[in-house]
Parts: sequence; structure tokens; C-alpha cells
Amino acid sequence: MADESYPQDLRYSKEHDWVRVDGEDAVFGITWFAQDALGEIVYADLPDVGAAVTAESPYGELESVKAVTDVFAPLTGEVVEVNDALQDEPQRVNDDCYGEGWIIRIRMTAPGQLSELLDADAYKAFLDEA
Repeated sequence: MADESYPQDLRYSKEHDWVRVDGEDAVFGITWFAQDALGEIVYADLPDVGAAVTAESPYGELESVKAVTDVFAPLTGEVVEVNDALQDEPQRVNDDCYGEGWIIRIRMTAPGQLSELLDADAYKAFLDEA
């Protein structure tokens, strides 16, 4: 499992998801805090390419040895890519949550929602208050 970190180049939601903006696209994953709380992830139920995702709504599930939890979209858009490697190796989310453990890539349809997300310092402050 990776060491605790919250990269400065990402945006974060209070549902413990991160966003990496790449042009008109955004890549989603879960934060170190979320994967640590879940424990060993054993299964990922992900949306199909072409599916619509809506900010603050579930778009998939991650199952760990402890629980099954919904994964919430931090932004609205259309799924353009899914990390298929998670089907065979869901533990990538634990091993490299900000790299090979990414979950989906969307084409943003409401990029203004980015301003509602937290930067790394604000997310860490949110964790400290929780």
C-alpha cells in the first residue's frame, strides 16, 4: 500500500475522490484516505464507456474485504475510458491510487464544477476536521 499523500496538482471532493484535468477530459480516482479506509480492494464495478455520470452521484462500486462502497462522481460528464486493468487487478487502487489505480476518464460537460472542488490543502484541512 502506498504512503499517505495528496498531490497538489489534483482537485478533491468531500466524498474522497480526486480529479486530474486533462484538456476537456477529467480522470477520477479515490484518495489515499478512501482506499486506506476501505482496506484491500477485491472487486471494482465500473460504468460502461458512453455512460453519463453526474456530480455527487454514484457511478460505480468498490468492494473490499471490509465493505462495498459507492464511488461518487466529482464532476458531470460522459465516460470515455474505464480502467479495465481493475477488473483483474482491483488492488491497483490500493497500490497506486493516483497512478495505475485511476478509475474512469470522462469528457466534462460542466467544467465550471471544478471550482467547487477542494485543492490539496483544503482537502487535508477537511480530513483534519472530520
